[in-house]
Amino acid sequence: MAFSDLEQVLKWRNHAEVRRYMYTQHEITMNEHVSWFDHASKQLDRHLLIFEREGLPLGFINIHEIAVGGIAEWGFYAAPDAPKGSGQLLGRCVLTHAFSELGLHKVCGQALAFNERSIKFHLGIGFEQEGTLRDQFFDGQKYHAVMCFGLLAADWPTNKEM
Repeated sequence: MAFSDLEQVLKWRNHAEVRRYMYTQHEITMNEHVSWFDHASKQLDRHLLIFEREGLPLGFINIHEIAVGGIAEWGFYAAPDAPKGSGQLLGRCVLTHAFSELGLHKVCGQALAFNERSIKFHLGIGFEQEGTLRDQFFDGQKYHAVMCFGLLAADWPTNKEM
């Protein structure tokens, strides 16, 4: 991700169908977004990526290495107008990159319990559900559980011994 991608990524992030599944649910201003990018892009343990297909940007990925030994968290979203199947392709490409290129041992993800699509996505791509954080997120009106997922490099198809 480069500074020139900020406007597009902010537009995706503020789209109602993306924003409703985020911890920060207000519309983010460009100043907030620039401040976040300025801080995050300087962190060596953070990988901010744009997923493209045939030169067309289709999604954003944030991989944050959180512990020694190649343990990372990821967050991502496909562009709201991305073609059907783009999320699956994004996930497979990014996980292959995370394990093969970045050398990560484990990728962790979270989803709000009402985000059935994200839960299904994580389980379908090979993540194990590792826990549920009850009433972990307050949206200003009610509490929601957060589902926790993990995927080990050894369990990723491109890393398994044939």
